[in-house]
Amino acid sequence: MILIKKIEVYDPQYIGAKDVFISNGKITLIDDNIETFSNKIKIIEGNGKKLIPGFIDNHVHITGGGGEGSFKTRVPEISLSKLIEGGITTVVGLLGTDSTTRNIENLVAKAKALKEEGISVYVHTGAYEYPSPTLTGSVKKDIVFIEEVIGVKIALSDHRSSSLSYDELARLASDVRIAGMLSGKAGIVVVHMGNGKKGLRLINEVIDETDIPIRTIRPTHVNRKKELLVESLEYAKKGGIIDLTCGIYDELSPRNVIKRAETLGIPLENITISSDGYGSWSRYDDNGNILEIGASSVNSLYEEFKSMVLDLGFDLEKALKFFTLNVSIALNIYPEKGIIKENSHADLLIVDNNLEIKTVIANGELMMDEGQLLKKGTYE
Repeated sequence: MILIKKIEVYDPQYIGAKDVFISNGKITLIDDNIETFSNKIKIIEGNGKKLIPGFIDNHVHITGGGGEGSFKTRVPEISLSKLIEGGITTVVGLLGTDSTTRNIENLVAKAKALKEEGISVYVHTGAYEYPSPTLTGSVKKDIVFIEEVIGVKIALSDHRSSSLSYDELARLASDVRIAGMLSGKAGIVVVHMGNGKKGLRLINEVIDETDIPIRTIRPTHVNRKKELLVESLEYAKKGGIIDLTCGIYDELSPRNVIKRAETLGIPLENITISSDGYGSWSRYDDNGNILEIGASSVNSLYEEFKSMVLDLGFDLEKALKFFTLNVSIALNIYPEKGIIKENSHADLLIVDNNLEIKTVIANGELMMDEGQLLKKGTYE
């Protein structure tokens, strides 16, 4: 049991200085003053600090990405400490280009391992290629019967994709939506968007010409290219959910895109931000030859948040939603995640006035205290 005393609480809305009591992995009570009733309760003094929801990173290559420059470029698996240091208490794992030397079995196993180590983990079945690689032989069955699986990943407008047809995307989206309904999960198609000429054309055709709800298909990396971003903001304006990727700078950085979206009247609740952590980034020449390759960091998620507030002057409440509340609602895990509320999961960050992370609590367990990691992965 943990009692946090007199801390400024952002749920992500500011609700004042409160005491927050945690037990059995959940937020049990939020009040102006909670008396200590047992010496078994750990007391954390919150004076001069802020309490915010733990971050939800909805796009991480937990088993490692890469491999596009031969075997030596395969990115290693992520470790628990990297997520904790980044303030991430809930993560969504997925595959990328490589579903040949990596597979869904490995992805689900890694998700279960991270859950055993203390954080919350979901995954998407599938990968860039189509037909989608699965564990059960069926995307629909993966979502319905595998606890961690909440959707499917595919790729479009990318030279590494399988160039899905209209009928294939429509059928996949329909199957995923039904699977989500049957299992009570998000049931979404996460679409890696590349730099290709067709952009969102195929997605728009499926949404416009079928009865599939627009929120079923979720394009990500949409801030990688100006033309793609224009299409994507229009998609969000129509009610779709789009995901911005950290590590892209200048006018295409998530923080600048959100400022632009606000001026255009885009519903900001339709925008989420993710790190693409442990995925590879790469540059190719006009002939498709790889010029440069590297790996993304999950720390970019929290750094983007800090930059929004400290550099661009976003209100703390507004900035938090893109990493917490918006994501939990989009993933159908609200109100368990993404909010500080009685009976919600105790996934919390304590930060100072410079937004430096001091304490991380995941599922009610102290993972970091006063900047010191208390919990590491099994082999760290």
